[in-house]
Amino acid sequence: MWPVCLLLFDRGDMLHRWSYPCLLALAVTLCYQNALHCDLVFDDVRAIHGNRDLRPDTPVSSLLSNDFWGTPMEKDHSHKSYRPLCVLTFRWNYFFHQLSPMGYHLVNVILHGVVCFLYFRLCNLFVSKKCSFLAAMMFAVHPVHTEAVTGVVGRAELLSALFFTSAFLAYTRSVRTRTTTDWRWMFVTMVCVTASLLSKEQGITIVGVCVAYELFVVQKLRRSELRYLLRSLVSGKAPPPGWLTESAPRLTALTVTGLSLLLARVRVMGARLPVFNRFDNPAAAAGWPTRQLTHSYLTAVNSGLLLAPDPLCCDWTMGTVPLVTSIGDRRNFSPLAVAAALCLLLRRAVGDYDRHSSVILMGLSLLVIPFLPASNLLFPVGFVVAERVLYIPSMGFCLLVAAGFHKMTRYRRYSALLRVCICLLLVCHGLKTYRRNQDWRDELSLFTAGLRVNRNNAKLYNNVGHVLENRSQLQEALAFFQQAARVQPDDIGAHINIGRAFNSLKMYPEAEHAYLKARSLLPRRRPGAGTHQSRVPPHHLTVLFSLANLVSRDPARLEEADAFYREAISMRADYTQAYINRGDVLVRLNRTREAQRTYETALFYDNDNPDIYYNLGIVYLEQGRLAQALAHLDRALELAPDHQQALLNSAAIIQESGAARLRPTARLRLRRLLQLTPAVVGADRVHFNLGMLAMDERDLPAAETHFRKAVELRPDFDSALFNLALLLSDSGRPLEAAPFLHQLIKYQPDHIKGLILLGDIYVSGTKDLDAAERCYEHILRLDPDHVQGLHNLCVVYVERSELARAEQCLLRAVHLAPHEEYIQRHLRIVREQRRTADSQEALPRPGGAGATAPTGRAAGS
Repeated sequence: MWPVCLLLFDRGDMLHRWSYPCLLALAVTLCYQNALHCDLVFDDVRAIHGNRDLRPDTPVSSLLSNDFWGTPMEKDHSHKSYRPLCVLTFRWNYFFHQLSPMGYHLVNVILHGVVCFLYFRLCNLFVSKKCSFLAAMMFAVHPVHTEAVTGVVGRAELLSALFFTSAFLAYTRSVRTRTTTDWRWMFVTMVCVTASLLSKEQGITIVGVCVAYELFVVQKLRRSELRYLLRSLVSGKAPPPGWLTESAPRLTALTVTGLSLLLARVRVMGARLPVFNRFDNPAAAAGWPTRQLTHSYLTAVNSGLLLAPDPLCCDWTMGTVPLVTSIGDRRNFSPLAVAAALCLLLRRAVGDYDRHSSVILMGLSLLVIPFLPASNLLFPVGFVVAERVLYIPSMGFCLLVAAGFHKMTRYRRYSALLRVCICLLLVCHGLKTYRRNQDWRDELSLFTAGLRVNRNNAKLYNNVGHVLENRSQLQEALAFFQQAARVQPDDIGAHINIGRAFNSLKMYPEAEHAYLKARSLLPRRRPGAGTHQSRVPPHHLTVLFSLANLVSRDPARLEEADAFYREAISMRADYTQAYINRGDVLVRLNRTREAQRTYETALFYDNDNPDIYYNLGIVYLEQGRLAQALAHLDRALELAPDHQQALLNSAAIIQESGAARLRPTARLRLRRLLQLTPAVVGADRVHFNLGMLAMDERDLPAAETHFRKAVELRPDFDSALFNLALLLSDSGRPLEAAPFLHQLIKYQPDHIKGLILLGDIYVSGTKDLDAAERCYEHILRLDPDHVQGLHNLCVVYVERSELARAEQCLLRAVHLAPHEEYIQRHLRIVREQRRTADSQEALPRPGGAGATAPTGRAAGS
């Protein structure tokens, strides 16, 4: 940033120097102060909320290999937008205030103010300070800039413009005379060009603007010199003009810098263009002449947004701008008019040299050259019209308008009227900008504002539906999704949204029908054409993912779900989420080996995905390979320290393995789970596992505390209820245990271990033999061959002195378990008692020595 600071100050009167910047700062503040209260909306959510590159646990080096949205650049589904400098500023925002929107918006507004002042300095190179101030004021309040300033992702434009103007100002200082160069400022220029490109791709166009400045302002080339240059280059006979030798070092430096940056950018991108679907830019998917005519017409649409910024819309894709399908379409006159106006200005500028020529040429350069990458004329882009990309081109527009106004005010007859008109224009633009910021308050207001001006954009209907869906207004959301499908019947995303809404409403047949409709719209593979990965955008493949999830609800349709996942993988081999979910289905089908191979294949495409390591750990756990399971869960936690399922299951594995040295680690992980918000894993399960760990360490008070907390959080938690009752019973407090066992039987009437323990308490603690008998008889109704329940019922008969009945009961128990010595011993005792009825020999108690009443703990849930 230091080169920018050098350019902010210059010699001159302090009051005069600061009057213009202060007025510009005031204008920016008045127009954008309400933007500070806006939420993170639209693309901001994906760039901020969903971007792991902003998190402190992600290495800063990942910014150099990932795109603007946090996706590795080499991935097919990457957007290929490489803006590490912009993402770095988001990361700084996140470091100071996490996801609080105001800080992000405040930085944007400050950057806009700095750009306005640098633009004022730029204009002052060609026109007077008053004229420069007018151009800067128009730029500061222009309503078309709200998307770039109020939308947080617009920071890419702001940073790029900041370094764009800095590079140009530095270049003008490097040109001391026509023949000498200050290479220190030339180095600053190259640094700023690089920074502008790393902020947004559009920044590379400053090289073209500097070349135009060198040729037409420094060297003052006009029509005759240009003709001579062309003849010398074509024929090779005429000697090169003298000025070319003078400019060669600077032009060479600019050219080498630009080409080097372009080659580096192509290499980072992997020499592959991003995948856009035909709804993002319908004209790009159309044939000749529709594509050419529509893209030409879009230049006129963008010109109209600069001239009359109303209406404004956050999304111009799909049917917003109908295609121009024939030469006879009246809209073809608009690009012709724009081209004619530009040609007239260019003809005027390259004629005889005067003081207006440089202004016109630089205004045209700033207007046209930065717009070319987004114009669709050189290569297709992923949008139809985007107001934010007009941020830098509007500099040329504002300079031309301000210069034209300044020239017209020389006619004294109309001077006052023109001044009134320009003041009204600035006020109207400022009020429009202030009002437009309100639309960006939240996503619902933004998308509904778009629908007010555009009823033919299915994406806007879908986006309103998403907002309502997130607010659990499912019926209202479904209506918007269905309207999107009516507006654009072949919109795969709309049908996917309809299916998801039906699924949330538990209308499963309707959901499946909507998903199948979306699936029928996917492009089919041509015979012998191989895979068609590049033709299917990743978000469209979610229809197969959703279909598989839906049908997998029915265990009888798991094979069908597997087929859908395999179809998705055949379309995009790097669709890692399909591998993850397919592995889950294979586990449910008991095909754990195949599930293991599926997850390992997913790791080939995404070896930094914690969910894949977690699922592999669960597969190894299913296979009984605890060491491998724990190793993979630990790896998942290295990548995502707060992965809740990995924290819970790794702690459970440590507890089950009995590894005493790892128990502190398990305890730390479980306590970390209690701190996380929002919690995916229930706190009841965490407290239960903490209780189990405390039991292993013989810390009975801590175990009791955690079990009680688990039961308090979830009254029907059977494992926690049983283990708490067992702990209290083993601690000599059976009467305290009984209420928890009653609570357990209330929610789980067939819980056999709970019935046995409760029967034991009835016999030993309260002497309620009838209640104990009912417990054991209920067990035998559930499982007639349950040996322990039958034996304890025999003991109840002995307690009642029903020795004959007890003997018959024990004989049945011996028949069921002939090798249980304690049953044989008890049978001998009962028979002896029958022979010597008057003798008093101690009888066994239920759950006493030799019995198998529960003394251990139940398995965790």
